[in-house]
Formats: sequence, C-alpha cells, structure tokens
Amino acid sequence: MVREKTRTSGKAAQAKKGTIGGAGATAIGVGGMMGAGLYTLVGLAATATGVWLPFAFLVGGCVAFFSVYSYAKLGVRYPSRGGAAQFLVETFGDGVLAGGMNIFQYLGWIVAMALYATGFAGYAQDLFGLNGPSWAGKGIAVGIILAMMLVNFVGPKIVSRAETAIIVFELIILVVFVVAGLMKAQAPHLTFSSGMGPLGILFGAGLLYVTYEGFGVMTNTTGEMSDPKKQLPKAMYAALAIVMVVYLVVSTVIVLVMKVPAIEANAGHALDEAAQIALGRAGFIAIGVAALVATASAVNATMFGDANLAFQVAKDGQLPKVFERHVWLSGGFGLIITAVLTIVFVLAFPLSAVGQMASLAFLIVYGMVSVGHLRVRRDTGAKRWMLLTAVVLNAALFVLLLYYAIEHSPAATWLTLLALLVGSFVAEWLYRKRTGRRLRKATPTATDLSSTSGSTAAG
Repeated sequence: MVREKTRTSGKAAQAKKGTIGGAGATAIGVGGMMGAGLYTLVGLAATATGVWLPFAFLVGGCVAFFSVYSYAKLGVRYPSRGGAAQFLVETFGDGVLAGGMNIFQYLGWIVAMALYATGFAGYAQDLFGLNGPSWAGKGIAVGIILAMMLVNFVGPKIVSRAETAIIVFELIILVVFVVAGLMKAQAPHLTFSSGMGPLGILFGAGLLYVTYEGFGVMTNTTGEMSDPKKQLPKAMYAALAIVMVVYLVVSTVIVLVMKVPAIEANAGHALDEAAQIALGRAGFIAIGVAALVATASAVNATMFGDANLAFQVAKDGQLPKVFERHVWLSGGFGLIITAVLTIVFVLAFPLSAVGQMASLAFLIVYGMVSVGHLRVRRDTGAKRWMLLTAVVLNAALFVLLLYYAIEHSPAATWLTLLALLVGSFVAEWLYRKRTGRRLRKATPTATDLSSTSGSTAAG
C-alpha cells in the first residue's frame, strides 16, 4: 500500500511537471525561428545573395544543425528552466566567463525580439496601408511587445497551446502560397551578377542565422517537460527540419516569382509582395496576416524563453534580485524588464541593424556553448568532432558577417554589438565584486537521472 501510494504521488508530480509536451516544445521552437528571416530579412539577404537566396538558408541551417546537436545533448544532461544559461555554468563553472556570456545571451534575445517586433510593424503598415511617419511603425512594434508580455503572464501551458495553433495556421497559408507560386514561376538567370558572388551566399547565411535562433529557446522549456530526455532531442531536430524545409521552399518560390531588385525594394515585407504576384490581392492579405501572426508568435515564444532565462540567472546570482520578484501567476518582474529593454532596441535601431546584431550575438553564444561542451562531452556522450565542427562553423560565419557589417552598415550596428559583449563581462565582474555572489551548478543527482531513465523506459 505504501509502495502504491508512492507510485501514485510520483505520477501526480510527473503530471504536474509535464505542462509542455513534445509537440508543444516543437511548436515553440518553430514559432521562435519562423518569424524573422523568412518574413523580414529576405530582402536584406538578397542584396548579398542575389537569386541564390535559398542556398543561404541551406548553409545557415547546416551550421545550426551542429549547434542543435550540442544543445540537445546538454539539454538532456542538464534539464533546467535556465536552458543555455545553465549549460554555460555547467561547462565553464563559476566565473566571469559563464556569467558574462549569460548576460550577453540574454541581451541577444532582447535584440532578436526587437527584430521580430520591427518586422511585425513593417507588415502591419504594408497590409493596412499605414504609410505614416517613422514613429508610427515604432509605436506598432512597441504595442506588440506589450501585448505579448501580457500573454506570457498567463503561464506556459497556454503559451504552448497558442504556439501550436499559430504554427498550423501559418504553415497552411505558406503551403497555398508555394503551390500558387510554383504555377507562376519563371526561371531566373542563375548567375552571381545580382549578388556579391559566392561569398555573398555566406554573407547571407550569416545574416539569416538568426532565423534558426529559436532552437535555443526550446532548451528553456525542459523544466516544464514530463520526459525531457526523450522529448527534447526529438522536438529540437523536428523543429529544425520543419523550418529548413519551409525556408528552402518558400525562398525558392520568392526568387522564381520576383526579380532581385524587387525583393530588395520590399526588404521588410518581400513575402507578401511575392504572394500578390502569385495569388493576387487575396494572397497579399493572406500572407500579410500570416506574417503578423508569425512575427507576433516569435516575440511570444522568445519572450517565454527570456523570462525563463531571467528567472534562472537571477536565482544563480548573475542578474539583480529584482528578476525573482513574482507579480502575477507564472510571470515575474523579470518579464517586465525584458519587455522594456526590447522596446529600447526597437526605438533605437532599424530592421537591418537589429537583424545583423541578433545573428552576430547568437553566433557567439552558440559557438561558446559548444566550446564549453567540449569540456564535459564525456558526461553528455557527445562526439568531439561534432562539437568542434559547431565551433568552427559558428566562428567562420561570425567573422564573415562582422566583416559584412563593417563594410556595408553604419558603425553603430557592430559597435553596439561589441559594446554589449564587453559590457556584459564588465557588468558581471562589477556585480560579483559588489555582492560576492557565485554561480551554482544544477547538475542532476543520481536519483534525478535514474528517475528520468525510469520515466523514459515507461514511455
């Protein structure tokens, strides 16, 4: 009877923990990825790639695959609400390096949400004909950030359900666009004359890397999974595969129905213009609505990850205690701070700047996570050559994109990114010196690991 009571209480605890399933986690990942480049960065990337735009998505996805491998292994070994934030602590230990990188990662997600919100504003203005002053677009972007902040206060289960419905809706509209677009496709002149040559594909891959950033958000949901060992890897690989296929097919249709100059001219909303060619006014409206849903979904999914990150780093001493103050249901004051910081970047930078800064930031973060992973690979069972490949590819794309930013963008773009990087380590050092707090590992105990193995076997 005692054994039966223990088993029953264990099942109840597991059910309480499992507020997000594999499908919900996959949807959060797809939602976090499929709201940036496909809808907002296509025109900017086409400046470098020309008609070879789909190859830039392919290269970016291949680079992301190796980081997904690293994250999946770490996520299973170190399940935590902190996700990648905890990975850095587990792999590098207590020090300024792990703390500074965690603060920088948090700021990188802030920049990414600014990108998504700015993209939302661009499509909203195009769809509803709001050709007003520049501050009107900024106002729309601020509005969607505040709206998604309120959504995230209601809890992870509703966030997960919302993401699943949004992704299904979005994919249906994109399938219709692809079918109609292929019927009106015209083979482009397959030359490098419209871009920057073969190197332009790599520049484009670096810029579009942020379109795969959402897989990092998924590791922050392991604390709400009933069986992260089984669910997390499947969800991460599934999300990456879905997004890669969508990006390749849709970007191919875009270059088949639009000329490169037209894509560049509609840089912030090229997809709805392509839909108008393929489906007329109805297509323009349908894709415009899908873009609004997708970019809002990306803000939503990424903000959910940011809030979890803020919760974890505050608890471990990397950000001030104010982030731990809960104010409503599963939300916290950290969620409010996250929204405010995102608004600052929306007001300060244009679409092209936040796009480049976001990709540069995550190339650094994902590369450093794999560097740290090399130190604990025997604990995770990861293959050394896979991790080394992730480090090298991330570093190569970072160097290429930084060179592109220096040559073709205002100095404020890359200088701000570097200032955020340096400032993160300075802030971590000063905060440690003032408070004396240290980072704490959250390595699962033997009991936790055996429990995880048991639930996997039972499943």
